[in-house]
Amino acid sequence: MLSVIIPAYNEEGNILELNKKLTNTLKDLDYELIYIDDGSNDSTLEKINLIYNKDTDHIKYISFSRNFGKEAAIYAGLEKSNGDYICIIDSDLQQNPKYIISMLDYLKKNNSTDQIAMVMKDRKKESLFNRFFKKIFYKLINKLSDINLVDGASDFRMFRKNIKDAVLNLSEKNRFSKGIFSWIGFNTEYMYYTVEKRYSGKTKFNKKEQFKYAIEGITNYSIKPINLSIIIGSIISFLALLYIIITIFQVLINGKDVPGYASLLVVTLFLGGLQLIFIGIIGNYIGKTYLETKQRPIYIEKETKGFDNEIL
Repeated sequence: MLSVIIPAYNEEGNILELNKKLTNTLKDLDYELIYIDDGSNDSTLEKINLIYNKDTDHIKYISFSRNFGKEAAIYAGLEKSNGDYICIIDSDLQQNPKYIISMLDYLKKNNSTDQIAMVMKDRKKESLFNRFFKKIFYKLINKLSDINLVDGASDFRMFRKNIKDAVLNLSEKNRFSKGIFSWIGFNTEYMYYTVEKRYSGKTKFNKKEQFKYAIEGITNYSIKPINLSIIIGSIISFLALLYIIITIFQVLINGKDVPGYASLLVVTLFLGGLQLIFIGIIGNYIGKTYLETKQRPIYIEKETKGFDNEIL
């Protein structure tokens, strides 16, 4: 069986068309479609319920009590999936369901491959800022963390049941799925896909969310930023000590006047800014630790249908 996990947040204009394409693509297969309504405040859940009532043999869904985020939605879908092969796909139709067949065929023919990750091939339609930001992000995370992410790799992927079990064993609350799929290892192949135009609505992954996502990705998988702050702090302290020695030498030996307050103010502001950045980095790690110790659930179900333990 093939399980397809579809996280959805405020995607009322895409659900029906996506389901149509998925059912047409997978009609000759044994499959289940698991929709996760991530606390949408539009009619997304109504649309999902509509397609469920028309096809109870293949459609299942989970509705969250509020918006817990895509990472939680993916985790919930993995928990509920029953397939020997599992696929994750976005609900905005930018990832064409036709690639699911290509991934499935490849896994069936290559037993040594555990998962296939889809990589965006054509990113020219993205803004110059987005392309530059993503390029910097992948370089940074690969340098600063203990994982290796391929530039352009997405959550659109397919894998075997052993991958699902490994991911579910990592029950951390601060989740970064791309990093998790990389960290667990296993044999991964990469395929390219063309990103299509969003069918309806606007993306929720704005620049603010992208920046937050980048910070989460880096700090979730490495303490190198803290080590980096120690190194930079040590270098600045050494330079400051060197500057003090030079200043004393100029005043006592050469009798020169010490420069005015302008340079002192610039240095003070620079060091103050660095201190705030480093305090923020450390605070980020402490905050993650604090949230993990609370042992709160990754998500809360409000309603489920199609599963043995339905919540109505």
